[in-house]
Amino acid sequence: MSKDKFTAVSIFSGAMGLDIGIESTGQFEVLAAVEIEPTYCETIRVNRDKGLLANRHLKIYNADITKLDPYVVMDELGLAPGELDLLLGGPPCQSFSTAGRRGTIQDPRGTLLWQFLRYVEAFRPKFFLMENVRGLVSAAIRHRPIKERPERGGPPLAPDEQPGSVLRLFADDLARIPDTPYRMDCFEVNAVNYGAPQLRERLLCIGNRFNQLVDFPNPTHGPVEDGVQTNVNQLSLFGDPVSSHTPDSVAMSPTGKLLPYRTLGDAIRGLREENPVIMDFSPRKKKYLAMVPPGGNWRSLPLHVQKESMGRAWYAKGGRSGWWRRLSYDLPCPTIVTMPNHASTSLCHPEEVRALTVRECALVQEFPIDWEFVGTPFEQYAQVGNAVPIRLGAVAGQVIAQHLKHLLQNEFQVSSEAVPRFRLVYVQSHVRTRRWYNKGQTFVWKDGRDNRDAMHQRPVTLRKVRFL
Repeated sequence: MSKDKFTAVSIFSGAMGLDIGIESTGQFEVLAAVEIEPTYCETIRVNRDKGLLANRHLKIYNADITKLDPYVVMDELGLAPGELDLLLGGPPCQSFSTAGRRGTIQDPRGTLLWQFLRYVEAFRPKFFLMENVRGLVSAAIRHRPIKERPERGGPPLAPDEQPGSVLRLFADDLARIPDTPYRMDCFEVNAVNYGAPQLRERLLCIGNRFNQLVDFPNPTHGPVEDGVQTNVNQLSLFGDPVSSHTPDSVAMSPTGKLLPYRTLGDAIRGLREENPVIMDFSPRKKKYLAMVPPGGNWRSLPLHVQKESMGRAWYAKGGRSGWWRRLSYDLPCPTIVTMPNHASTSLCHPEEVRALTVRECALVQEFPIDWEFVGTPFEQYAQVGNAVPIRLGAVAGQVIAQHLKHLLQNEFQVSSEAVPRFRLVYVQSHVRTRRWYNKGQTFVWKDGRDNRDAMHQRPVTLRKVRFL
């Protein structure tokens, strides 16, 4: 029993960020991609035809997944249930995000999360990889406003109001798939910990039908120690230790320490674009951003300008570090968003008073330099901002490939080991690289300087495991 590459099918494919990461391991070939947006499908088609995907014959389905029969897809690909090695995708679940208002989900089985489950039940893949927002960990089937919760005098939470009830229901339904029940390990991770030049928290859920206990590597990158910076410019997506580590090992620098975080400067410094695609700040926004030094935000402005520029947001509590934010070359980039020209989530270039371009955002996400995005500027930013960091796909792909190789050698025997059917594993996903403000003092990160007073201490908790 041998094969050159493991097979994969991608759903909710977007701009193929997760797929590029999986294929970068050299272990997988994506057979088909399912995506509802025509423009995104054209992006996939253009890059496939340029030879930037492993499969030059990748089949592209521009379809609403709720109306696309998975058995039709299998038939056209020449697959029978159980033959596919990996089903992967990131179902859009804005309702679960903590970035906005959470809504009530009266019937979660009608959401796109359960459409992913429908494809798992039909394909019976050996493994699946589902990516989502970290907010899914705490999402409830029925959301109760904070002011009405027990700690504010309200009645006790019902089972469907409990944090995490959506994910628990998903795991329950997964285990009920007849004949081939699945077990699942979900990992709360941050892309910056594995060499991405970006702070981005995500949830990666890996399921399999062979009763395999899957684990995710510990972080390979971390804050600079003792002010000593390793030359990270020599690190590459396909050649650094992240591409070769196994689930039970940690890639370290030659000194035995974590490799330093990769930074925005590592990703975009020196980039020259003749015709950049950009949705820039308005003249009003540029007026205020011009007053902010690199590495600063609204707190760097005079008090009267803060109030004038922010309006009622100035009086809000927390969550304001993105207001009038100028980036730093010497720090990892904040999370790439779909609209970097908003005042409250601004991604302003360190040296120029402008938003990051589509290409700069794509390089932070670690798309190949020649990966082409199709559509209007808004559509291109959306494709980049909604993508899974390539780095996380690469790490997850290595983990899954290792298990598939082990199973292949053992003729895909189901393990008899007693393991929990569902685990939720926190892997140091909450990372803060710098302080903005403390006890009345504003901290401005100055590239190339000693910024130890503005650095956060390393997180205390590395791993934390919870069971269903």
